[in-house]
Amino acid sequence: MAQAKIGIIGGSGLYQMEALKEIQEVTLDTPFGSPSDALAIGQLEGTSVAFLARHGRNHHLTPSELPFRANIHAMKQLGVEYIISASAVGSLKEAVKPLDMVVPDQFVDRTQHRKATFFGEGIVAHIAFGNPVCPALAALLSDTIETLALPDITLHRGGTYVCMEGPAFSTKAESNLYRSWGATVIGMTNLTEAKLAREAEIAYATLALVTDYDCWHPDHDHVTVEMVIGNLQRNAVNAQKVIQAAVKRLRDNPPPSEAHSALKYAILTPRDRAPAETLEKLSSLLQKYFD
Repeated sequence: MAQAKIGIIGGSGLYQMEALKEIQEVTLDTPFGSPSDALAIGQLEGTSVAFLARHGRNHHLTPSELPFRANIHAMKQLGVEYIISASAVGSLKEAVKPLDMVVPDQFVDRTQHRKATFFGEGIVAHIAFGNPVCPALAALLSDTIETLALPDITLHRGGTYVCMEGPAFSTKAESNLYRSWGATVIGMTNLTEAKLAREAEIAYATLALVTDYDCWHPDHDHVTVEMVIGNLQRNAVNAQKVIQAAVKRLRDNPPPSEAHSALKYAILTPRDRAPAETLEKLSSLLQKYFD
């Protein structure tokens, strides 16, 4: 099976990578079911990259329906060590305008109906998650955006991403509450991915692409669906430029990441007390510690 060190997860509007060459589509089974879609493994900037459309290439999955565990496990099976996750978001700050790019360094979890861990069923692990994205990968991503100097786009280094359940958007009361917390953007997917990527010892960073202001904004009613879709399309074009350039940097100088040893002190269950069935299910995650 083809392997890839770098994984890309594309969100709303980003269903493929135009620059990806020599593509091989891989349909994987995981212990947690099937991923959102087949993964496209190809060459980008002279290195192997695995691309996955988060909601499926036809956008048929709601945020709550996403097979998060299968998606991240599939990346692990392919040998992925770094994930860049592109995500459409709404802005919670006046200064963060549509088409801007945010590379968050924090998350707030407002989800309700998701399984956000691979563990359980007789094996317990508690990962450290104080810094929920990989600082080194986030810095590389931010530096890439800054170097590209895309017209009419401002980069915001750091910030807090509120991850809500969806699929409905926030009420105004909720939106203003998140603003009072100092949050920067709001989306529906990336925190769950970040938790699972950390458990899978994969460095993870988010490229948050602003489509519109959330409903707190007094001019929100002037934003039409057509405008949002137009911003999604423009964001997808810009995101591909950023991801391609970031992959080149990762190819040339992959940064060390604490995420790559996240389970070293996290597993509490002794191997001889762990159920054989669960050990088999988690073998891709545990083999370097339990072999």
